[in-house]
Amino acid sequence: MAGWQRGGFLAERVLWIAVGVVLVVAAHLLPALVRADGWRVRAVGALLWIGCIAATCYGHAAFFLMAQKHAGELRAAAVPAVTAKGRGMAEIARDRADAVTRLAGTNARRCVAPCPSLTADRTTAAARVEQFDEEMAEARRAEAAQDRAAAERAAALVDPVTGALTAFGVTAPRAELVTGLAFAGVLEAVACFAWLLALRPVTVTESPVTPAQQGSNTVTVTPVTPESHAAPVVVTAVESVAPAEVLSLPVIEQRDDMTRVRAAIDAGQVRPTVIGIRTFLGCSQSRAAAVRKQLGGL
Repeated sequence: MAGWQRGGFLAERVLWIAVGVVLVVAAHLLPALVRADGWRVRAVGALLWIGCIAATCYGHAAFFLMAQKHAGELRAAAVPAVTAKGRGMAEIARDRADAVTRLAGTNARRCVAPCPSLTADRTTAAARVEQFDEEMAEARRAEAAQDRAAAERAAALVDPVTGALTAFGVTAPRAELVTGLAFAGVLEAVACFAWLLALRPVTVTESPVTPAQQGSNTVTVTPVTPESHAAPVVVTAVESVAPAEVLSLPVIEQRDDMTRVRAAIDAGQVRPTVIGIRTFLGCSQSRAAAVRKQLGGL
């Protein structure tokens, strides 16, 4: 909007808008983009950023002032206009002066006998003076009404908030300029800070891995006796496994399971079938089949 108001022709307005967009983007992103560089780059970036901020705030202030001016014009247009009716004060004063002169002339005339014509002239001159006095009073009231309307329009042109600052000795144009620059500065500061937060580097924290978390060997033992079908007893043993031995865990577990299953078969506790081995180990069907296959191969 500031660029559109500054330019005259369409091409000038478009170029003003493009320049404003470049300045605003540079003012927002320069602090975040040069933060990780060296002090030389940061110094040059700081100078450019100050210039972009100043130009951007100036454009914002121009927009704010123009917006306040347009709003004041709309408020002033809402004030009813007072038009003067009749003649002006200067013309009335001239005619009254003539009437007063004529009245003075009739008063200066002397007549020994009763003179009806002189009395009529004096009465007419006095009436004209009174008429001009009334007309002048009406003109004064009209001028006072016009002055009040003009004062109301002048007050409506000024922003209500900035107009209150005039009580501290600050003129209305200067107060509007200061408030416009303050609004622009706060707006751009918020934008720059938001980009700093958005483009800050992401730090990834890694939690330490203990040897106990790297791998474990869990063995489940379910003793079964022919005389009793009591609930199985689960014994869990956790052994720390080094990272280099993680790949050999399935082979070790299969060998250990095969040894236990073979001992249980020799003791008569487990039937040498896949179902019996699965029940004894508490494992999956495929693992029990693999152990049964290895037992059959032996």
